[in-house]
Amino acid sequence: MTRSQKIKLNTFFGLANQLITLVCGFILPRFILKYYGSEVNGLVSSITQFLGLITLCELGLGSVVQSALYKPLAINDEVGVSKIMISARRFFNRIGIIMLVYVVVLMVVLPLKQLESFDFLTTALLVASMSITYFAQYFFGIKNHLLLNADQKSYVQLILQIVTVILNTAVCVILIVLGSSIQVVKLATSVIFLLRPLGLMLYVRKNYKIDYTLTLTEEPIKQKWNGLAQHFATVVLQNTDTVVLTVFSTLVNVSIYNVYHMVVIGVRHMVESLTVGIQALLGNLYAKDEKEELEKTFNKTEWLMHTVAVLAFTVAGVLIIPFIRVYTDGITDANYIVPTFAVLICVATASYCLRFPYHIMVKAAGHYKETQLSAIIEMVINILLSIVLVFKLGLTGVAIGTLVAMTYRTIYYALYLRKNIINRPIKHFIKHMLVNILTVGLIVLATFWIKLGAVNYLSWFIMAIEVGVIALAITFVVNLIFYKDQTLSIFSSIKKKLIKKT
Repeated sequence: MTRSQKIKLNTFFGLANQLITLVCGFILPRFILKYYGSEVNGLVSSITQFLGLITLCELGLGSVVQSALYKPLAINDEVGVSKIMISARRFFNRIGIIMLVYVVVLMVVLPLKQLESFDFLTTALLVASMSITYFAQYFFGIKNHLLLNADQKSYVQLILQIVTVILNTAVCVILIVLGSSIQVVKLATSVIFLLRPLGLMLYVRKNYKIDYTLTLTEEPIKQKWNGLAQHFATVVLQNTDTVVLTVFSTLVNVSIYNVYHMVVIGVRHMVESLTVGIQALLGNLYAKDEKEELEKTFNKTEWLMHTVAVLAFTVAGVLIIPFIRVYTDGITDANYIVPTFAVLICVATASYCLRFPYHIMVKAAGHYKETQLSAIIEMVINILLSIVLVFKLGLTGVAIGTLVAMTYRTIYYALYLRKNIINRPIKHFIKHMLVNILTVGLIVLATFWIKLGAVNYLSWFIMAIEVGVIALAITFVVNLIFYKDQTLSIFSSIKKKLIKKT
């Protein structure tokens, strides 16, 4: 299978996976809010984030393993691949043991924090039920996931993800409606998601010759510890807000945050799905020293990410409050309408998406050690600002902390790439940002008059179509003016595919 065919498969299933995950991701929290209330929803969100902190123990090795696999896969070095997989298996098995200890501690500490709202046993069992998937991931799932990603076969694990997400949503909705406890519902989720790492293990055994009996005479993963700062930054960005709100605020605020976060993370994953396989492709080109093709591919990726991210998050910013009104209609135990927070979290997540092309290029080139200081600075900015501002500004405070941190790192990546990997003037990045600002301004001005006709999904859907069509037209015209070649190239490709199908 050619690189082009792999990219098409990865992109298609990446988009399909994110669309299905987005839809299913809206369904389950709504049922939890309706049948269990905002506090239970907040508790589930908090436990999810605390369990997510175990990925700190991964120390960024996942990205380094994937980067290390590019070259041996490119030259069909089975022994080299086997050695990397052996080292990765040993490390992730240790992570599984560390996680067991962490979960036991969490089962004791977190219930004590929530005694005013829930009894000890309720929270402890919920933690235990939700932790099973993490064990499966680190004991035998993650190394196979990284191998397939590095070999540009992300579509394999994406297909498994699609199947398990749909199955999980159906089973959980049935259990909730039948009156099952939240612990039983989450236990069902964990059991269903065990199917994915099992499927990956079987696929890799059948299609790769990994010799786990080899003896390692030296460490095959050269930058084993240099992904630490990068990984810490990612984990902090994904977990700081909820952890800060859990410790310094209320579970109701955690629930409110989670509902908004559910929307923007869904949009973020849709944008991110366009990069599925791109890092592996860039890594392959970098490993083979195909400089001209590398720069050409990167420029296309950069333009596409900026264009799609700005379009998606501007539309999300216009539609998010109307959507929240519909989604939380009938939920009276908390006020979910927080416009300032809505705008900030959309801008912050958009800033995160704008870094995608630069971030994946840095990872493809394996420049972990060189960029780790920026990760530490970003982490400190996010933690300090979020803690300082949460007391006076609540939800808005943690959103500001995240926005400042993400904006800093995005700018840093653009500057670093210019000097160290793809040498080109910074005016390319500045031009993208100016075009982004112009596009956002025009879309907001052109759609401010569109209002939600009634508080129901049909009215919101009609509003979304109106806003989406206007935003798409404006984005097309602006890019036709400033990025004519790229815009016409995309439409030319679409036209050829349509003619071919006809």
